Amino acid sequence: MLINEVKEKLIAIVTKANYDDSKTERLVYSYDATPNFQSMPDAVVSPRNTEEVSQILKVCNQYKVPIVPRGSGTNLCAGTCPTEGGIVMLFKHMNKILEIDEENLTVTVQPGVITLDMIHAVEEKGLFYPPDPSSMKISTIGGNINENSGGLRGLKYGVTRDYVIALEVVLPNGDIIRTGGKLAKDVAGYDLTRLFVGSEGTLVVITEATLKLIPMPETKKTMLALYQDLSAAAKSVSAIIANKIIPTTLEFLDQPTLQVVEDFAKIGLPTDVKAVLLIEQDGPPEVVERDLTRIADICKQEQAVSIQIAASEAEAEALRTARRTALSAIARLKPTTILEDATVPRSEIANMVKAINEITDKYQLTICTFGHAGDGNLHPTCATDARNHEEMERVEKAFAEIFEHAIALGGTITGEHGVGAMKAPYLEWKLKEEGIAAMKAIKHGFDPNNIMNPGKVFAKDSKKRVVVTK
Repeated sequence: MLINEVKEKLIAIVTKANYDDSKTERLVYSYDATPNFQSMPDAVVSPRNTEEVSQILKVCNQYKVPIVPRGSGTNLCAGTCPTEGGIVMLFKHMNKILEIDEENLTVTVQPGVITLDMIHAVEEKGLFYPPDPSSMKISTIGGNINENSGGLRGLKYGVTRDYVIALEVVLPNGDIIRTGGKLAKDVAGYDLTRLFVGSEGTLVVITEATLKLIPMPETKKTMLALYQDLSAAAKSVSAIIANKIIPTTLEFLDQPTLQVVEDFAKIGLPTDVKAVLLIEQDGPPEVVERDLTRIADICKQEQAVSIQIAASEAEAEALRTARRTALSAIARLKPTTILEDATVPRSEIANMVKAINEITDKYQLTICTFGHAGDGNLHPTCATDARNHEEMERVEKAFAEIFEHAIALGGTITGEHGVGAMKAPYLEWKLKEEGIAAMKAIKHGFDPNNIMNPGKVFAKDSKKRVVVTK
């Protein structure tokens, strides 16, 4: 627990109503969406404005109290689990859309705004914010920025980092700074905006963000391509991109995923095929028609057994929703669900899918594979039971091999979930010792007392979490 002096100072800043160190409240914020990670914070604080955030950080820095900024807790790499105790900072009061600027095509928000609420607000103005993480109904913009969240539309439109053009942040010493602006160009100094996006709460606390918007697409259409061969489906992804077509969405679902999603959503998904590609294109009607015709031809050349076009927007939305519910559907299979992500160059998707299947068979596990195949990001998801220690050891070894294969194919250990605590032991595989040292230097420069989300990104014992079988 916090010493009384710290507790009194924090209460003086946020008031008693916004400070809670009861066991119940601490338990609620002791974990996020990551299985098998839990640690109790010492207290939970809810600042009402940027100045209060600044004052809280000054106190925490003075007394070297860890602080973990937290959105909705949908994190999948234990990034918001307070593994070293300290303070969990909530943004339930800082949840306003401050401005929608139709002249500059921007929206300015506080970190606690729910992603989908903001998307709906800008769409009412005929504008479009493309990043669409599967958790967007409950995730917050602050969380999206800290994790550099992606989504189904990432192939064509990019990820959160591509839309963050300005930030207000509080440094660990309490200083408030602003980066970027409503600018198309800005090369004045280091690009701190991009540095802070995806920094997982280890450098600063984000208190305001200005995001780029674009015009709404004129129209969109959705297609399902069905395959009886996994490799053919994966090769289709590479072939579509190689033909210089960039769909809005190009998602891959294998048969085990299809079966559990259909059992959950009951929308008529085919479950008698080995894989499907969910493909969407948007833009002017003539472009959408042309691209989907070409994509259908490519898929048929790559052995697709059937091509289906959604007959209505309602049907298309049902397909998108079904894809977004994949994790929830798989979670019904066993008590523990481990959703991972590994990313490879798009040309290596077929090899990565093959490797995942071989590793699944080798370790005799239940792994469903789906993901954003168009940008090389796959989500092998294991249904298991944390109480079965022998099986969990096999799960750990299997995922270590999956990450190893991804790196060998020119990929990375995470495309959108982040490093947090879950992937920290593997980060050195990707960056090598020199890369880790460079990142630690940046961390120390901003946060010499290591109060910002400590225990994340940098593992205490790199490369030794499991023994990898070559």
